[in-house]
Amino acid sequence: MSSAQSSATASWAAFRRLMAWIGLATLLALGAGLWWLQASGAPARWELWAAAAGGIAGTMLLTGALMGLVFLSNRSGHDDQVGQADPQIETWPED
Repeated sequence: MSSAQSSATASWAAFRRLMAWIGLATLLALGAGLWWLQASGAPARWELWAAAAGGIAGTMLLTGALMGLVFLSNRSGHDDQVGQADPQIETWPED
């Protein structure tokens, strides 16, 4: 296995670990949010519970996934290539 492959494998493993922690945090936040909803005396309609659960879980998981992909991109070396000029690509003429 080459160094690039082992680096990519390690980066994906770190991403999976991060998503596991985010999943646990999501469950905790979901439990706390639904507990607060029950304790506040809000009407207990199933639509409210579904919207609250979907909003909490969707926000937490999407935020965690995007944050994880930023870290994955940085760890795998993709960010190092940004800003480096490619000699085969012509640049636009400046006005």
